Amino acid sequence: MPVNLPTTLLRSFVAIVDSGSMLNASEQVFVTQSALSLQIKRLEELLQQSLFLREGRRLSLTPAGDMMLDYARRVLSLHDEAVAAVSSGRFAGPARVGMVQDFAETLLTGLLAQFSELHPDAQIYARVAGTAELQGLLERRQLDIVLGFGAAADPLGIATAAMSWYGDAALVDRGVLPLAVLETPCRFREAAIRALDDAGRPYRITVETPNLTTLRSAVQAGLGLTCRTHLLLKDVAPLDDPRLPELPRVACILQAADGLDVATQRLADLARETVLALQEPVREPVLA
Repeated sequence: MPVNLPTTLLRSFVAIVDSGSMLNASEQVFVTQSALSLQIKRLEELLQQSLFLREGRRLSLTPAGDMMLDYARRVLSLHDEAVAAVSSGRFAGPARVGMVQDFAETLLTGLLAQFSELHPDAQIYARVAGTAELQGLLERRQLDIVLGFGAAADPLGIATAAMSWYGDAALVDRGVLPLAVLETPCRFREAAIRALDDAGRPYRITVETPNLTTLRSAVQAGLGLTCRTHLLLKDVAPLDDPRLPELPRVACILQAADGLDVATQRLADLARETVLALQEPVREPVLA
C-alpha cells in the first residue's frame, strides 16, 4: 500500500520553513506549537525520514527535508487548484486579513458582513496591528491581505487622505501644545512632531497609548490634540487654525499575497471598494 501524506501535515511543514519558526508557523496554520510538533513527528514517521535538524530552538532542513519541500509545495499548489476549480470558487479558507485600527473600527464589520453573505461557510482570521507589523506578517505568508497607511506616493496606495489636527480648539492657545499620540512606530505621530518641529512650535506629549480607542477618548476629553485622518473622528470637524502647521497627506494602502484563491481575492476586492467609499467628500467652494 502506498503511503498517504495528509495535506494538513504538508501545509504545516511548508509553513514552518516559510515562517522560520514553530511559533510563527503555529499562528499561520492555526494550531498550537505542541500540535504542530506532533504533526511534523507524524509526517516524519510516514516518510521514515527526519525532515529537520534541531539545534535548540533553531530548525534547519535535512537533505530529505530539502527534497520534500519542493514536492510539498507542488502537491499543495495542485491540491488548492483542484479545490478552486471543482468548487467553482466556493470558499476554502481561512482568509487572513490584517488592518490598522483606523480601518478596523470603521470598516471591519461592514466588510466582513459583505464577505459572509457571499461565502457563508467562510473562515476568517483578522489581525489588527500597525502597518509595518502587518506587512511583515504578509511577507512571512501569515496574512493574505493588508490594509494600512503609507506615504502619499506609496505605489501600493489606492487612495489618499488628508492628515488633520483634531481636538479642543482652546488647546491651540497654550504656549506649549499638548499632544495625544499612539506609541511608536506611528506615521501620524511622526508627521505631527515633524510638522511642529519645522514650525518651531513647542509641544509636549500628554497622552501616549497603543490603543486608538483610548486616543480618541483622550482627544474628546480635551487632554491633547492629535493628528489623524477623518477615519478617526468621522463626526468631528478637524481644526482649521492657521497657528497649527500644515500636515502631509497619507496613502491608504492595500497589499495582497500572490496566488489568492477566488474567494480571498473577492475579499481583497471588497476591501478596495470599501476603502474607496471612505474617502472624504469633496467640499464645494463657498461663493460670496
